[in-house]
Amino acid sequence: MSESDNEQTGEHASKRTGQLEACQRCGRKQGLVGKYDINLCRQCFREIARDMGFKKYR
Repeated sequence: MSESDNEQTGEHASKRTGQLEACQRCGRKQGLVGKYDINLCRQCFREIARDMGFKKYR
C-alpha cells in the first residue's frame, strides 16, 4: 500500500503531527526534540537539559 493509498483511506488521520516516536519521559507525541536522537518533548527537555550536559548561553 503506498502513501497516497493511506491518505485516501484515512489510516493515518489520527497522526496529526506525523511523528513516529513519543517522548521517552512523558509519552507526549507533539513538540519532540529529535536532534541527536533525544526523543523528548520540548517541556521535558527543558527540565532535564542541564543534567544531560547542555548549557544555556543566553
